[in-house]
Amino acid sequence: MKTPMKILAGAGLGLFAAMPAWAQEAAAAAPVATVDKGDTAWMMTSTVLVLMMILPGLALFYGGLTRTKNMLSVMTQIGAVAALAMLIWVMYGYSVAFGPDVANATLSNFVSGFGKAFLAGVTPASQAATFTAGVEIPEYVFISFQMTFAAITIALVLGSVVERIKFAAVMVFAIVWLTITYLPIAHMVWASSGYFFKAGALDFAGGTVVHINAGVSALVLAVLLGKRLGFPTERMAPHSMTLTMVGTGLLWVGWFGFNAGSALEANGSAALAMINTFVATASAGLFWMLAEKFSGHKGSALGFCSGIIAGLVAVTPAAGNSGPFGAIVLGAVASVVCFFAVTVIKPKLGYDDSLDAFGIHGIGGIIGAIGTAIVYAPSLGGPGAADYEMGAKLGVQVFAVLVTIVWASVGTAIAFFVAKALTGGRVSKEVELEGLDLGEHGERAYNY
Repeated sequence: MKTPMKILAGAGLGLFAAMPAWAQEAAAAAPVATVDKGDTAWMMTSTVLVLMMILPGLALFYGGLTRTKNMLSVMTQIGAVAALAMLIWVMYGYSVAFGPDVANATLSNFVSGFGKAFLAGVTPASQAATFTAGVEIPEYVFISFQMTFAAITIALVLGSVVERIKFAAVMVFAIVWLTITYLPIAHMVWASSGYFFKAGALDFAGGTVVHINAGVSALVLAVLLGKRLGFPTERMAPHSMTLTMVGTGLLWVGWFGFNAGSALEANGSAALAMINTFVATASAGLFWMLAEKFSGHKGSALGFCSGIIAGLVAVTPAAGNSGPFGAIVLGAVASVVCFFAVTVIKPKLGYDDSLDAFGIHGIGGIIGAIGTAIVYAPSLGGPGAADYEMGAKLGVQVFAVLVTIVWASVGTAIAFFVAKALTGGRVSKEVELEGLDLGEHGERAYNY
């Protein structure tokens, strides 16, 4: 991602005349910034596709995996935090993550960002840069696109603590977490003054910003909140794999906006991200079922859906940074490793990550972020330059992953303790046994 560059109207000839001769020559040679209607239409479509990933995609995917008595609460939590993230984004989130850059900034430009709160200075005429010099899109479109990323990231975190967290705690946690965890990571990775952006980290559509960030936060939150009553002895099977399958399909379709939209243009880079989102995901879905088979179980619909999500997560940072066959391998590897994390590591460690947000998004994100440095190599069909140095890029990727893990862990702990102090954090035993649909919202998902 690039920091949006706003067009300053009205300065024109006066500024040009005041430039030294060398600057006038450079300015005259620079391409005139233009807005292409096709790029704009594609980015508006991509933005809506990402929204579909949240509602109804993620809501149905997560909701189907819960017990009947908690279906509605899960969907309500996802919708509510997404809506809250949208309001935070336009109030101060966008300006902090992508606002005026601070000279030599390494983490986040909080001071200047808050100074540009409430989208100060943004108009229908202002524009945001793409990855092609002289080609831009309306800034409102860029703001909206990035807004959906923030919204889905906080929603993903909730998958680890469903069926036991208070709705009020969810909302307080979301406000603090978005502010101190998501925004700084987004700035470091995607803003032009961000530390990892300047270091050359590869994250095409959010391997670190979205998936490692959300997955690690989910694990920390699950451990701090504690296990569900009856876990792991009581059977807590998904109440509707049909809804989970529908949600999976909506997530896969919406992910094309997520990945191909991150090219910011309707061009070859978007096309590469598109085909990679097809094949990495297909590979991962099948390899999860193969892993089930080789481990002595039947290939399952739950396994296929889990593999689909693992592949989507893994290819996110590599979508425009890999050839199709590199993406196939990346999806397969991530799927098998996530399967092992969910079926072996999680039971051994005993943490209650209810819907495997860490096992799939956290682990898949780490595999994808590090693996991107490998599949980027031109010798493996990636788009890297002929003199690409894999070792150096691997070092950058690993460092970015480690910093994201530490930042997300600390930020999540702070956000949790604030939410717990203000709301209590967890529902009562009676509400948990009755179900959060009735206990927290006074209604049922199903009335028989």
